[in-house]
Amino acid sequence: MRRRYLSHIEIAKNHQLRKKYTIQLGENELVLKELDLLEDDANVYKLIGPVLVKQDLAEANANVRKRIEYISAELKRIDATLQDNEGQQNSKREAVNDEVTTTATIYPGRKSKGLIELV
Repeated sequence: MRRRYLSHIEIAKNHQLRKKYTIQLGENELVLKELDLLEDDANVYKLIGPVLVKQDLAEANANVRKRIEYISAELKRIDATLQDNEGQQNSKREAVNDEVTTTATIYPGRKSKGLIELV
């Protein structure tokens, strides 16, 4: 029971993390589009703490592309983890439902409340 609960918490955390990365991906793609609109001699500044530091356009472009690449890889990893966790949860649910069905078959005189739904 405790493992199932931990699995449920883990799935919820991964969904929350996936949402965060999806938002970051969208923001970075928007920044990349904005950088693509700039001319080669445009001034680009990067916020580092409370200071704006001048940055080369090509370097800024490369940094944003790398960030997009990293976020995309993390999203793929999280999706694989979620799919695995949800698959395990579904197989456990089916096993419990099969056990309830078997018990109902063995003891037909008992009133069954039906199959249980695990979350």
